[in-house]
Amino acid sequence: MFYDVVIIGGGPSGIMAAIAAAESGANTLLIEKGNKLGKKLAISGGGRCNVTNRLPQDEVIKHIPGNGKFLYSAFSIFNNYDIIEFFTKLNVPLKEEDHGRMFPVSNQSKTVIQALLNRMEELHISIRLNAPVKTIHFAKPNHSIILQNGDEIQAKSVIVAVGGKAVPHTGSTGDGYAWAKKAGHTVTDLYPTEVALISKEPFINNKTLQGVSLRDIKLSVLSKNGRKIITHQMDMIFTHFGVSGPAVLRCSQFVVKELRKGQTAVPMVIDLFPHISEQELIREFLDLIHVNPRKTFKNLLKGWAPERFITFLCQRHHIHEEQKAGTISKQIIHQFSHHCKHFIFHVHDSLPLDKAFVTGGGVSIKEIVPNTMKSKLMDRLYFCGEILDIHGYTGGYNITSAFVTGRIAGLNAAIESSTGS
Repeated sequence: MFYDVVIIGGGPSGIMAAIAAAESGANTLLIEKGNKLGKKLAISGGGRCNVTNRLPQDEVIKHIPGNGKFLYSAFSIFNNYDIIEFFTKLNVPLKEEDHGRMFPVSNQSKTVIQALLNRMEELHISIRLNAPVKTIHFAKPNHSIILQNGDEIQAKSVIVAVGGKAVPHTGSTGDGYAWAKKAGHTVTDLYPTEVALISKEPFINNKTLQGVSLRDIKLSVLSKNGRKIITHQMDMIFTHFGVSGPAVLRCSQFVVKELRKGQTAVPMVIDLFPHISEQELIREFLDLIHVNPRKTFKNLLKGWAPERFITFLCQRHHIHEEQKAGTISKQIIHQFSHHCKHFIFHVHDSLPLDKAFVTGGGVSIKEIVPNTMKSKLMDRLYFCGEILDIHGYTGGYNITSAFVTGRIAGLNAAIESSTGS
């Protein structure tokens, strides 16, 4: 069997690469080792499919802290606004939600997947499911793809779009790294990003705060010398093993990088009330106490934060349950306020890569042509999606990177196969 372009991997980048190659006139085959296409698309955005993000291009790239700047060239050809237009043309109307996230109006990922499958059918793209690839033999004039069942497929151009090692139940089990290395590529160290964090703090071990959610707080990662490395203002939750939630996921890669430098514990700090300064908070507490001296301090703070978190802070400052607010010293109020603005705890590890949402590391971008996704080391070989050393925050950024790199890879693989160069 011979094709102009063969794409390995039926996730967002692979599907987009196949459509782009076929639209450019290439005889195209998409190979997927699983039993269906778009498994990662199906679970993105909590099953609603967060297809991209509408923020300005610079903002989108800023939200891809893992080598996002590499995408500037690709974005000049196909960007997040083009993704929106692409789905509109496929009769998938999108709607914007918080932080620029774009979802199908139907709120169902199957709407997006079905539209992509319909487009692939229109373009007569060949699809092979349940077809794991054993190896790729790189050669001239054609590369050979050997399937596990022994079938051999010849291709002028090959696009590797098999993802990283995160969310392995979708099929991302790191298969492509060996093929990349065989072609001479460097695969940078792999590590989990967008991942929940493990803490051995006593209040975690004894489950004091398990299940407590904090809304709209500021969470920061501190360096060894106490400098703030990164801060995100979002929600978080305490779990039975540590911390999770949007703010934690966004901070996680910076924690993982600190741990990889050899630190045994990385400090994180919560600002419970990011909208006011510590001095303003002290004043508000003192004013409340002045007006309600006979109320218990705990009741006075009802609604300020989750009750269990307030109870926990009170215990830390030896303010007992029934203590009247008027009996608490100004010094304790100052200390309590400081704790609300600077609640420091330590993180000792993250969940493993197979429990992460996104893979950090991958095929080195130094060896990829940024405006074509072509290998600098092997003719007619392209990479796209999460196998590349590019990673972003959740919120439509990784899927944007996947669609954009897939589109560029598909276009250029088709052009190269048609010119025979």
